[in-house]
Amino acid sequence: MNQPSATSPIVPSRLDLLLAFGKMGMIGFGGVAPWARRVMVEERRWMTDQEFAEYLGMGQVLPGANMLNVAVMVGDRYGGASGAALALLGLLGGPMLVILLMAGLYGRFAGFPTVQAALSGTAAAAAGMVIGTALRMGERLKAPPALWAVGVLAFVACGLLRLPLPYVVLTLAPIGVLLSAWPKLSSRRRR
Repeated sequence: MNQPSATSPIVPSRLDLLLAFGKMGMIGFGGVAPWARRVMVEERRWMTDQEFAEYLGMGQVLPGANMLNVAVMVGDRYGGASGAALALLGLLGGPMLVILLMAGLYGRFAGFPTVQAALSGTAAAAAGMVIGTALRMGERLKAPPALWAVGVLAFVACGLLRLPLPYVVLTLAPIGVLLSAWPKLSSRRRR
């Protein structure tokens, strides 16, 4: 995951990283992942859907916010440590200023019913965006059925049973790795 692939010919500059992640941070209300995928895969063509899914998967199993992890990994891939720092600054800089402004306003207007209604509507829209992104990513992945089963188990464990994410990851990640590597390992043994 450290080198640009042959199928992602557009290599961003450090300024591109700062601006693109700044855009993602400022339009990613309720979740950056849907916008990040659109920007990095569709608009800028920095990577394939498969690569984005791999980065997002890594970002989700590492400690910290998943898209911050993705920003650091993508920034490092294309610009080393300074690229990682600029991608992170882009992703966090604008939203941090907006949050400081909104926190001041929220303190003054939190009791108004229209403010509460706006927050509820925004949360519902954000959930829909995350579900839509997951469905689009799933359509484009070329994973074998066994790996889809691992994904379904993760959804059931975290989403429905509310099991702690670290336990789910520690249990299912090795299974996913084994299922992914098994065909390659078994074909080597047959030779």
